[in-house]
Amino acid sequence: MKPSYLVPTTLITGIVLTLKPLIARAVCPVCTIAVASGVGLSRYLGIDDIITGLWIGGLMVSMIMWTIDWLQKKHISFPGRNIIIILAYLTIIILPLYFSGFFSHTASCVCGINKLLLGIIDGAFGFWAGAEWYTYLKIHHGNKAYFPFQKVVMPLLPLIILSLLFAQLI
Repeated sequence: MKPSYLVPTTLITGIVLTLKPLIARAVCPVCTIAVASGVGLSRYLGIDDIITGLWIGGLMVSMIMWTIDWLQKKHISFPGRNIIIILAYLTIIILPLYFSGFFSHTASCVCGINKLLLGIIDGAFGFWAGAEWYTYLKIHHGNKAYFPFQKVVMPLLPLIILSLLFAQLI
């Protein structure tokens, strides 16, 4: 993968995630721990980079949402806060992977995009969509969950589905 694709892709991901304001939509700590466990387990088991990337992207979005919620609860606000947090997490996660050579393997590409990077992008969008879906359903159900642990299941469900889908395709 050419390094020139890395910056626009991460910027587009960050911009899309900030299009809708994140107001008190933090993901619970159990969800964050579940995603972190998925990353560690997939690397340990030698699972394909695209699936590992899904869980890295999910963890990244979880931490972004958690940080924004924490700052809101502490009444810490400054111009561009959400964008700065998103860019900071993208930098903290993507740059070490880039400089460690995880994105340099041209054999590990799908449609010209590195598998790990593609997984991170898909996982970020999947986790974000699941969290938004939970919020939407909760609002339309009188601020009540439909079932116990729905707040955990809804963001993780897209990651699980995408993991199974990519496992079958690869």
